[in-house]
Amino acid sequence: MIGPDHVKTFAAYNRWQNTSLYGAADSLSDSDRQQDRGAFFGSIEATLNHVLWGDRIWMSRFAGLPRPVAPNIPASVNECPSWDDLKEQRAAFDGEIVRWAGSLSSSDLTGDLTWHSGAAGRDIAKPLWLLITHFFNHQTHHRGQVHCLLTSLGATPDDTDLFLMPEQYLS
Repeated sequence: MIGPDHVKTFAAYNRWQNTSLYGAADSLSDSDRQQDRGAFFGSIEATLNHVLWGDRIWMSRFAGLPRPVAPNIPASVNECPSWDDLKEQRAAFDGEIVRWAGSLSSSDLTGDLTWHSGAAGRDIAKPLWLLITHFFNHQTHHRGQVHCLLTSLGATPDDTDLFLMPEQYLS
């Protein structure tokens, strides 16, 4: 089982890593960000769109926030129409995640969540703590792909080690 401090730490880590990756990606051209580079979702920009989409779908389940614009996983790569829009929406949504994490108590992390999974095509019920862990793991997985693509293009995102997260993100 995870506790509120764990969720707050990973919400802060999410914000730090997104700030880093988006900053590094900003040094590239639109063409470089949009070129299919063989990642699961193709390009840097498509992958970052998918991560925002995934965060939105999970936060709609966890906190009742609005569902993403794109209706399903294949369309998730088009969640935001432009790089500037994606950057703006990502930063704003990271704030939503941090606020949500900061509002949680231990009792908020107990019990099961039941939802209809479009990916699995059925209703699923799982412990909430497990799904929150999945939420953060999903972000980290795809950000790792983007980190690799960025460094292969000469962009330099920050280190990804959790213990090196700057204190400013924890406050």
